[in-house]
Amino acid sequence: MPKDYLTEYEPLLTKGGKNPKRLQLFCFQFPNKFLLLAMFSTCIGGTFQCGYNISIINSPTKYVQDFINQTWRQRYQTEISNDGLTLLWSTIVSMFTAGGFIGVSIGGNLSVKLGRKGTLLTNNVFSLLASLLMGLSSNAGSFEMLIIGRLLIGINAGIALCVEPMFLGEIAPTSLRGAMGTGSSIFLTGGILSGQVMGLKELLGREQYWPLLLSTTCIPTLLQLLLLPWFPESPRYLFIDRGDKEKCKKALNQLHGSAGSDIVLEDIQKEKDNLVGFKAKKPWELFADRSLRWQVITIIVLNIAQQLNGVNAMYFYADYLFRQAGISEDNIPYATVGTGACECLTALTCGMLVESLGRKVLISGGYLLMSICCILFTVTLALQNVSPVFPYLSVACVFAFVLSFGLGPGGVTNILTTEMFKQTTRPAAFMIAGSVNWLSFFIIGLLFPFIVIGLEHYCFLVFFVVCLSVGIYIIVVLPETKNKSFVDIQKEFQSRWNKETNSDEADPLLISTSL
Repeated sequence: MPKDYLTEYEPLLTKGGKNPKRLQLFCFQFPNKFLLLAMFSTCIGGTFQCGYNISIINSPTKYVQDFINQTWRQRYQTEISNDGLTLLWSTIVSMFTAGGFIGVSIGGNLSVKLGRKGTLLTNNVFSLLASLLMGLSSNAGSFEMLIIGRLLIGINAGIALCVEPMFLGEIAPTSLRGAMGTGSSIFLTGGILSGQVMGLKELLGREQYWPLLLSTTCIPTLLQLLLLPWFPESPRYLFIDRGDKEKCKKALNQLHGSAGSDIVLEDIQKEKDNLVGFKAKKPWELFADRSLRWQVITIIVLNIAQQLNGVNAMYFYADYLFRQAGISEDNIPYATVGTGACECLTALTCGMLVESLGRKVLISGGYLLMSICCILFTVTLALQNVSPVFPYLSVACVFAFVLSFGLGPGGVTNILTTEMFKQTTRPAAFMIAGSVNWLSFFIIGLLFPFIVIGLEHYCFLVFFVVCLSVGIYIIVVLPETKNKSFVDIQKEFQSRWNKETNSDEADPLLISTSL
């Protein structure tokens, strides 16, 4: 490691009487460890927070409904109707999705105005307010505070899912961009698992603790506010968007070391040269740009498929199958934690394989494996009463499906959104991808109960068609993006699908390439 890199951090290392040699060995012997700390600081208040709030609301369902009943009775001296209770509970749950859609709609613009890091830090205001409102709702006797709190934490999640993958992709060197990108998926699944664990009765899953359980969303927020300010802004944002080359160099030295920063700076300079005179685009401008047609179509397809591939249906059927397999009602939450742990481990595995196998192999293979699981799952569900072995085979299919999802679609989708677009189009691309993802999440939540009632277990034949179609689409349309610069990926899309393009960005790309 270059001496100037360690010298720059020596005051920080020696502060408080800590042993500098040990800290140097841990953090700075290899630059990658500093990047890992940056990834942790970014994701803990981002996708971890999102995953945590997806799962944490499930455990106190009965207790929150009892609270609504009690509050209604005290206010109006009458019992709330079942339909009214269902409506209020559905509103509390669905506000998270509504907030996510709002958040992703503003996240791209905020990332241009405040910077990637600045947006992530500012975003914590929403989660702190949400934690305060949800934690005090019981004492205040106000279920409206729960509704507003869920809306605010949804906005936080939407902004984070829009900006965090962008930030990770921009601070990572090309050789580690995929591994860094899977951090979003790893921390999302880690957040889901943590929410499931915190909701167990041994921790905060009892009736008197549900306000405290919902208010624990402040913990990841405080961790990010404590850690993220120590890390630099995205070097690409500093140089390309702000035109500050000196701050960009300093940020690169912090992230990659002075020896490794020259190569990354050259890549950023190349991308900046291609974008001279261009400003950040709006989402609707991406639809009008013919050179980006297939990239835009691809992120729409991938983000729709991420919600409509059947993974939510698998979790829906998991409780039923656990009962069929003889697992007692009290032990079902622990079995559910097992599925969460399974998804978290596969996200970690995806992070280890994404740079060796590539993005295309993992995501296409994941969808094809999921399509096979859909067929097997449909067959085993249809034969539940034929033999006692089939419930266990169905449980095996649940785990196989979750493994396939985490290994490919769950981990790679956000990486591809980062890699398929350049600096001026990336924020708008994430706004489109996030809006489609959250809208699909809302639609599947709305329609899924009716699909199950109408088709029962044959609903997985619908998911089979989705997974198979998307797997084939990826094989045919998507180029491999591993170890390629953003400019090279853009050129490959253009050479594949846009040989005759009138795009306003095509001419400077060809000019700079010829030079």
